Amino acid sequence: MTASTLLSPSLLAEAQRLPGRHAPARQHFEVRPFSHAPFGAEIVGLRLDQSLHAEDFARVHEAHLKHHVVVFRDQRITPAQHVNFSRRFGPLQVHVQKKFQLAGHPEVLIVSNIKENGEPIGLGDAGHFWHSDLSYKERPSLGSLLHAQELPAEGGDTLFADQHAAYDALPEALKKAIAPLRAEHSYLARYEELRARSPWRPALTQAQLDEVRPVVHPVVRTHPETGRKALFVSEHFTTRIVGLPEDESRAVLEELFARSTQPALTLRHRWQPHDIVFWDNRSVLHLAAGTPEHLRRKLYRTTIEGDAPR
Repeated sequence: MTASTLLSPSLLAEAQRLPGRHAPARQHFEVRPFSHAPFGAEIVGLRLDQSLHAEDFARVHEAHLKHHVVVFRDQRITPAQHVNFSRRFGPLQVHVQKKFQLAGHPEVLIVSNIKENGEPIGLGDAGHFWHSDLSYKERPSLGSLLHAQELPAEGGDTLFADQHAAYDALPEALKKAIAPLRAEHSYLARYEELRARSPWRPALTQAQLDEVRPVVHPVVRTHPETGRKALFVSEHFTTRIVGLPEDESRAVLEELFARSTQPALTLRHRWQPHDIVFWDNRSVLHLAAGTPEHLRRKLYRTTIEGDAPR
């Protein structure tokens, strides 16, 4: 596939824009598919502290669509540069946990288990269950970019599961059965369960509750840029299948949850200093593997708004 066949119209227009007098210089970089996983790639040699030439941006976007998860190595960029690069893919979404915004950059969510003066500085239990970011919104996330700031000596891995492959592997009878189904997604689905055992889930205000009212999305979504079908349910945010009795709904969801995160479908990312990981929330689920409590971990996350799933 080429960039022209993968890019959305707006991004293609940018990629094909004629360079002006002050257009950024081209950069030499490599996209290296992972050999240890069924999907994912690392991008080596690209500097995100510099503005990207339109053709370089097109290559990055194509790699993101093709590999679902791309890792930019050794990116020593500022939060402002992180935000600016993320915005090239679309509008950014501000997380409902305002308490953990990075000062001066409300689009950046601090993901961290660190406490200062007894208070958490970031969302320390983010990714405790398999999920797709912001699936509980009318327009869920296109993708998320997570930038390593401080890494533990052990642990802290992130797992990803390919939902296109999960769908493709379903028995034909099950594909047919779930094709018309729609499911409810709610930010509050497991909120109290998490809140009961961690300091990172404060009580939500009414304004915050209004931001995260439950929404309904197709159980199987079609990727708006590639046309591929993917499962779009998760153990964290999906609460029920609309129109099914509770026991049937639970049985269907439990089967889909189990099929969607089988080891053969997964990629384990072991973080290196200054990594930026950019994943497609329309194509993968992800999970935080956990960090020992006595070790510090801090990352900055931006989230790009996507489309209403169809």
